[in-house]
Amino acid sequence: MTTYEPDARTLEPPWPFTGREDELDLVRRSLTGARHGIVVTGPSGRGKTRLVTEAVRGTDCARVTGTPETRRLDFAAFAHLLPEVVSLHRAVRLLSGVRLLVVDDAHLLDDASAALVHQLAVHGRTRLVVIAADDGAPVPAAVSRLWTGELLPRLALEPLPREETARLLTAGAGRALEPLTTGRLHRLCGGDLRLLRELVGALVEGGLLTRVRDGDEWAWRGPVPVTAAVRERVAHVLERPGPGEREILQRLAFAEPLPLRLDELDLETVEGLEAGGLVQVDDEGAVRLSHPLHGPVLRAGAGRLRARRLARTPQDCGPALAAERDALARRIEEADVRALPTPVGEWLAGEGARVPAGYAAVRARFARLRGEVREAAAWAREGLRDAPDDPACRGELALAQGEYGPEQAAGHLPAGGVFARHADALARGDGPALDRAAEALRQRGFLLFAAEAYAQAAHAHRDPGAARTSRTRALALARRCQDARTPALSGLVLGELTARQRQIVALAAAGLSNRQIAERLTLSVRTVGNHLYSAYTRLGASDRARLPRSA
Repeated sequence: MTTYEPDARTLEPPWPFTGREDELDLVRRSLTGARHGIVVTGPSGRGKTRLVTEAVRGTDCARVTGTPETRRLDFAAFAHLLPEVVSLHRAVRLLSGVRLLVVDDAHLLDDASAALVHQLAVHGRTRLVVIAADDGAPVPAAVSRLWTGELLPRLALEPLPREETARLLTAGAGRALEPLTTGRLHRLCGGDLRLLRELVGALVEGGLLTRVRDGDEWAWRGPVPVTAAVRERVAHVLERPGPGEREILQRLAFAEPLPLRLDELDLETVEGLEAGGLVQVDDEGAVRLSHPLHGPVLRAGAGRLRARRLARTPQDCGPALAAERDALARRIEEADVRALPTPVGEWLAGEGARVPAGYAAVRARFARLRGEVREAAAWAREGLRDAPDDPACRGELALAQGEYGPEQAAGHLPAGGVFARHADALARGDGPALDRAAEALRQRGFLLFAAEAYAQAAHAHRDPGAARTSRTRALALARRCQDARTPALSGLVLGELTARQRQIVALAAAGLSNRQIAERLTLSVRTVGNHLYSAYTRLGASDRARLPRSA
């Protein structure tokens, strides 16, 4: 792992593979023993090919790829593996000696190639890893029958979770991005990792990332950079609508972050847009654009006068912002901090508009109670931009930066209920009761509380199997809590490290550089970096500044 200050206009080092540990293990296991392979599906840009590439790295395999230009040519994808003229029967015989075959973009295969892949799966002599997009475009029947006919198991790749996206952004952009920026990029891209890289590239090249005051994180505020690459990503969708439909789409784009009411629009036109997947209509009759990137692209393509006539101002969002603040405060009072949509506040913060301190303080507290301490600090800073001396925002910032554990935060929550059950189980050292309290806390969104309770249960259980289960759940929840650590969690997480990793982490937390650690332990700088990178992954830290204090 390299340690240096990245240039503001470069994207070095290259984006690494991160996250997807469970999926990676699943694909690798599909290539062992008596298994015959796997099909990996998901929308374009989700990282299917990269996942498979990592899974088969170092193995001897043949590769074929479907392309739209050759869909009418028989066996076009296999041209480099088969003679010029060949029957399906002979093609199966010729390829039966291939131990592992990777088929990329299988949804673009010609019919003969698709039939060949299906027959190879039927015969079972060749292990297959088949990658197919499921964006709604037709897939050859022979390919879809691989999983519908239960010839091969199917892995439908879900979007990369936000916490894993944050780690990918840190490694790919060469710097740690603050949580509001990470969340905004995560929402804009909707799991499309290629689009994520294009957007980050535009931010870096345009010098749109600024260092957070008194910190090592970088933030992005302001409009979305609508580059040629970004336009190209949504052009195939936005070029379909006719003039009347485009008029409604532009009105919706300039109404953001607020929706328009269904009764303000032509119903028949909205129905067509909804059928085409361009708008969404909720149960209350509010109409929004279906993808968060469509609005910026549509606004960028409008004329200046039209933009001036239709655009919202931050002042227009006052009532909606107050409604969001009240909903967040109500959830806190009800001891229920499950994720709640807050599009207005997120839009104001993202665009760089001033966020009222009263809203920011409630939003920071809500995030802190969820265990999202870095996000809580970011919201508190947004409020201090509006009112530098606001005591509520200053208090929330101090609590978030101090990484107060659940014991301190619980004193500000309603007494009784799940918190009382947790305290009682802890006092009795009852492992099963702590597990039940942890699950109840998790269901209400108190992720850090739940992680702490599971960590306490891991110590309280007498059954080793139950202790391992509690430990696994504690660590999984801790990874979602943005480096927040409590005493029980820190001890649990540090216990997962090897002796050498703990030694290196302790020296790094004490302020030693990689080179100084290497000299002290008689190791190479690269070895120290590799140990630290592995430790960061286990500890949920992005750099040495966020190592647990108990290190």
